[in-house]
Amino acid sequence: MNPLSRFKKGAIIVHILYHAKKEPFYGAWLKEELKRHGYKISDGTLYPWLNRLADSGYLSIEEKNVGGKIRKYYSITETGKSHFNKIKLYLKELYKEVME
Repeated sequence: MNPLSRFKKGAIIVHILYHAKKEPFYGAWLKEELKRHGYKISDGTLYPWLNRLADSGYLSIEEKNVGGKIRKYYSITETGKSHFNKIKLYLKELYKEVME
């Protein structure tokens, strides 16, 4: 088990929920946003994660026709917001303990 690898995976999930709370996004946009933060993630990893988060009730998916192509937009659900708020509490506590 690689602790850094596992931590990064969790951080990506936090990023997904954070951005979904801010505004709906589509997968290619999120992939570029994550890349900007130093995360390299393949489509074969990202889209299954997004679908699992949707299947678990944390994200909703809305399909929109954009230039003749169907694009899936992901938004946070009420369950996702509640879960994200709990994550933030854990992050605050972790930061407080580890960084001070």
